[in-house]
Amino acid sequence: MRLRLRSIVAAAVAVLLPPAVLGQAPPAAADGVVVGGHPVGIGDSPWTVALTSKKLFGEERSGQFCAGVLVSAQVVLTAAHCLAEETLGVHWSKVGDLSVVAGRGDLAGTEGRELAIERVWVNPDYDGWTNAGDVAVLRLKRPAEAARFLPLAKKADDPAYEPGSPARVYGWGDTDGKASYPTTLHAADVEVLPDTACERAYPGSPEGRYLAASMVCAGLMRGGPDACQGDSGGPLVVRGRLVGLVSWGGGCGEKGRPGVYTRISAAVETVMAHGPGKGS
Repeated sequence: MRLRLRSIVAAAVAVLLPPAVLGQAPPAAADGVVVGGHPVGIGDSPWTVALTSKKLFGEERSGQFCAGVLVSAQVVLTAAHCLAEETLGVHWSKVGDLSVVAGRGDLAGTEGRELAIERVWVNPDYDGWTNAGDVAVLRLKRPAEAARFLPLAKKADDPAYEPGSPARVYGWGDTDGKASYPTTLHAADVEVLPDTACERAYPGSPEGRYLAASMVCAGLMRGGPDACQGDSGGPLVVRGRLVGLVSWGGGCGEKGRPGVYTRISAAVETVMAHGPGKGS
């Protein structure tokens, strides 16, 4: 399971191990390993950003523990569980160096910018049992200069949500399900799947429950390319639009166990009503 069980393990690791040890790999809680993917340049997805904390997760890989996506010059969307105490070991407000790294495809390098965060909004309706409402909004102190932003698939009937649509997921997570974390950005080609595929796979268990109204099912039913540990909050892109955020799933790339993503069309109203400008 990508999210709940491993997030508990990661919280324990964060408390027990020093940053130098943590820096060897991101916490297992952070979903989004791009299994079966391939390296891509940051120019292919300049809106993909890394959430980082060197104090918690070490200098290696810029302290990356989750991913996010720029949707405007100063607004980043990510997964709510990325900022949960179960992931960080402490309340997000106590992470003094929490930041967003934009324009850095290779996390071992220094290109791009490390951007301070002005305000954080974590969806108060996020349900840690079903994993519904897994969205958070970060407002940057300064605009992400020279970056491009990813438009949202805002409407439920947007063709981008149609089953069978080719999709691509981006992130820096585990590439084989065995804790192989790259420094470079990877992408995996998947497809939007019918809701019934995830409803059968996740009818309700400790892993979560698939709820079609707020989640998107994507992957390949035969298994293979998938998101996994390391990239929660990263973008699922269809037809040049953001349709989902990496959220949860069973295993990584397993047959009959697709990835589950936060449905952007369902989250837009909540984000606009309770996001940046509405308080931390």
